[in-house]
Amino acid sequence: MKKILFALMALVIFAGSSFAATTAESIITGAVAIVGEMSSANDISTMADTVKTSRAIAIVPSMVKAGFIIGGEYGEGLILRHEDGKWYGPSFYNIGGGSFGFQVGVQDVALLLAVINERGVGAFMGSKTKLGGDFAIAAGPVGRRAEAATDAQIKASIYSYSISKGLFAGVSLNGSVISISVKRNKEYWGDKVTAKEALYKPATDKRIQPLIKALDELIKKAN
Repeated sequence: MKKILFALMALVIFAGSSFAATTAESIITGAVAIVGEMSSANDISTMADTVKTSRAIAIVPSMVKAGFIIGGEYGEGLILRHEDGKWYGPSFYNIGGGSFGFQVGVQDVALLLAVINERGVGAFMGSKTKLGGDFAIAAGPVGRRAEAATDAQIKASIYSYSISKGLFAGVSLNGSVISISVKRNKEYWGDKVTAKEALYKPATDKRIQPLIKALDELIKKAN
């Protein structure tokens, strides 16, 4: 029992250390790197199509999933609203969840979530939202999969794309909880703002421009 508790504690410490130096600007910097890395992947045109037609793009540069009997996940990210070719925001948020079962390992996952309708955007405006159900999420279409989307995918409000390393195989976000990061929004905007207020502010600040440029370059690769 002591060995199990020790291992779990080590995983929690490992996961927590990844967020010790997180700031609003470091999240933006991480997001730029992730978009650039995803842009170089094979079959990028299908993903670019999804991003181009999305109502918003949410990015988590680093979500740590750790587990030893009891599992958990946590990450910080940002979301930009996309309308008529223009970008608005960002708003910052946290994403996390937990699970119970036989699992061992630590995985650092980078996520890009393509929000395809207003219902999905609403998931990032509430104080706390659980993914799944009304806010259906499905793996984003890539390559041939785009031509054979399932009914579940068609009804999804959010498509997820990930780059992951570690011992876990695959990433499931159903059941994960999204909550607004009041701290990061205040840090970025200089005042307390709601997620809705942030997502209706034009993304003109020079700090967000590298990410806007990276996303626009990604969209150029759409079919």
